[in-house]
Amino acid sequence: MFRKLAVAAVALAAGVMPAGAQVGIAHAADPAVLGGGSGIIVADQGICTLTTIGHDAAGRLVGLTAGHCSAAGDSITADANRDAGVVGTFAYTNADMDYAVIEFDAERVVPVNRVGNTTITDLGGPAQFPNIACKQGYTTGQTCGLAYGDVFQTNNWAWTQICVLPGDSGAPVVVGTTLVGMVNGYLYVPCLGPQLGGNMAAIIDDIDARGGVGVGFDPI
Repeated sequence: MFRKLAVAAVALAAGVMPAGAQVGIAHAADPAVLGGGSGIIVADQGICTLTTIGHDAAGRLVGLTAGHCSAAGDSITADANRDAGVVGTFAYTNADMDYAVIEFDAERVVPVNRVGNTTITDLGGPAQFPNIACKQGYTTGQTCGLAYGDVFQTNNWAWTQICVLPGDSGAPVVVGTTLVGMVNGYLYVPCLGPQLGGNMAAIIDDIDARGGVGVGFDPI
């Protein structure tokens, strides 16, 4: 039963917002400032939200977002600084847990731990009832709501009453300054139905067990 609900929610996901064209004068661009809550353009086609950014155990600059945003090998551009060009690529996508790992070009990115009204200092999860959880998304900014927790005891997912819309996929879900999940989808009606989010602790465990880019991730 849960799997059917989860798949439905992701199918109705906060989703990928089409990326609008931007015409400008070519010039040397400053590095892109990116953190959890920043808008990212995927393969010049759609916009999602970066969950978090930091370094892995090998010293690589990496980040996370929702898996349904793209596939391994696709490019990343910062929406707020498109002149910086391609700043990273998708290194790995887990379709079952709906998360993706991005490897960034450290020379083209300035990583930050605060975007908008959201600061990330720690990793944890999942959001538990009756916590108030907040997310920082590309489309709807910061919105907050009651956490219902891992209602179906799957270990991978948690439900919250947070408003999300297309473009918010991947947005960090925090309790205080602890990153507890990401936006993956919603059930029934955007901003009214509950939001489905990945359990950040389970995602980090999966990354570490898999090996490769992202192992030992530590947020900025």
